[in-house]
Amino acid sequence: MNMNLEQLASFVEIANTGHFTRAAATLHLAQPSLSRQISTLEKELGSELFHRAHGHISLTAAGDTLLPTARRMLADAEAVRRDMDELAGLRKGRIRLGATPTLCVSLVAEAISSFHHEHPGVELELVEKGSRELIEALGAGELDLALITRTLTPSAQMPRLRMREVLSEDLVVIAGADGGSGGLGSPTDSDGGRGGALLLPGETVTLAEVAALPQVLFHHGYDLREATSAAFDAARLAPNIVVEGAEMDAVLRFVERGLGVAIVPAMVLVDRPRLTSAQLLEPSLSRTVSLATRADVRPTRAASAMETTILSTARALTEEDTGLAAYVRLVDR
Repeated sequence: MNMNLEQLASFVEIANTGHFTRAAATLHLAQPSLSRQISTLEKELGSELFHRAHGHISLTAAGDTLLPTARRMLADAEAVRRDMDELAGLRKGRIRLGATPTLCVSLVAEAISSFHHEHPGVELELVEKGSRELIEALGAGELDLALITRTLTPSAQMPRLRMREVLSEDLVVIAGADGGSGGLGSPTDSDGGRGGALLLPGETVTLAEVAALPQVLFHHGYDLREATSAAFDAARLAPNIVVEGAEMDAVLRFVERGLGVAIVPAMVLVDRPRLTSAQLLEPSLSRTVSLATRADVRPTRAASAMETTILSTARALTEEDTGLAAYVRLVDR
């Protein structure tokens, strides 16, 4: 069989775009050349890979079977290329790191800053998605490593992946540190004497008390939104929603401006003086942060160095005086 990586790359790009013309433009090929590559590949395999009908392109059963294997082969070839780049040391190379949005604004931001300072010649590609999508991307060979979260109930580890638990992190309730100026006015008399503040620094609140406060919620499908929604449902509580559908950065800005409170991972509090936090009780909620890599692929030197940097950054965040000691615990595994 004489199929080559160029043919596989063409096949994968057509499968991704669903269009020969767009794929040819992305690959900087003339469309006749691209068509010849696919025709040759189909002859080598003895099967048609695409249904072609009135300009609509879709995968055949053979194409569906080939696609994940082709992606893995291309990813492995990319890993070999990067290994060759690294023979002279970590002066160049490329890392594809995936992380959830909540980790991108905390642990990942700190780790990438440290890594770039030590290895400025290594190119970093950051993919920001939910844990489930990151696991799928790892399995398809599209990432070198990923930081994922498992909230409340740990999920089964995917086959062919190596999971290394990094830390356990409590979810906390946050509010604007100055009481905010979002036009809400003072809370009702049932706030226990907080005055104009939604939360007092260092206090504890129950989930029932949080449900009564104005809340800023993430969008549905967001890992954190699903976890907190499950907790409210289990307690038969209905949150008082002011804004919903936001991403992490927007949630933090809305809370800083006093629109309401939000339930977030404790690590997002680092370097955010405009936020105050309270410990959540009855129930307390936590999540595990894990570092995931492919078990069947040897990591490049750059990826190994990034893993070391992430672990040392996690240790620093839990040991330094950042106010996180009560909420974040390093997992020694």
